[in-house]
Amino acid sequence: MNERLRTSMMRQGVTTEDLAVECGIDVKSVERWISLNRVPHRQHRWAAAKLLGADEVYLWPGTLRQGTRRQDASKSELVELYPDRASVPRETWLRLLNEAQNRIDVLVHSGTFFAQVQPRIARMLNKRADEGVQIRLCFGDPRGAAVSVRDLEEGLGGTLQAKIRASLTYYTGLTEVENVEIRLHDTTLYNSLFRYDDHVIVNGHVYGEPASLNPTLHLRRIDGGVLFDHYISSFERVWLLGRPWLGNE
Repeated sequence: MNERLRTSMMRQGVTTEDLAVECGIDVKSVERWISLNRVPHRQHRWAAAKLLGADEVYLWPGTLRQGTRRQDASKSELVELYPDRASVPRETWLRLLNEAQNRIDVLVHSGTFFAQVQPRIARMLNKRADEGVQIRLCFGDPRGAAVSVRDLEEGLGGTLQAKIRASLTYYTGLTEVENVEIRLHDTTLYNSLFRYDDHVIVNGHVYGEPASLNPTLHLRRIDGGVLFDHYISSFERVWLLGRPWLGNE
């Protein structure tokens, strides 16, 4: 079964009849796309992908040419490129957090904006954890050398440490919640990462510039692609180096 196609149709409220009309074919053909994982003709793939707001490679990964599969898949992982983090719509943050079913991972220094765009962040994460979502939050260690260096590079005058401590107050109530783990890291933060299942928001860092002004990528994992896994691997390495935060410092 083509689960990606079926799930995309459910999320968009598109029926098999709707898709058949859009593509100019009979309903039985659409049903075979789903139940038998049949690959439609190119023009039908394009029409379906447009209606569903998805990439055809995401819906039918097998359409990639064998010789260029990795390159094409990686290009297809890019959902959106934003000129800066502030341009990412608030609705996108909320939707990704609410739709995640398995995992939410966050890697930041202070992540102040993360709570600002979602003012009930602790309550929201608590609810997702109660629903079985595994949540890992990794903040910069305010006592660490890496935070001191970043503070100096951005000319913050020693305030980054205070920003981190202030940001952590939002999450104090989560330290005892099942499925939630919070750590502090003392590593150079090349990118802030916000992972929601197979989606990740990558906020790059540029020397001397605040994170909010830096380009931001929205990536979605695609079979055969490498970008999503590349960034998530970096999260895992930092996570292993972090120390647990219990809310008492």
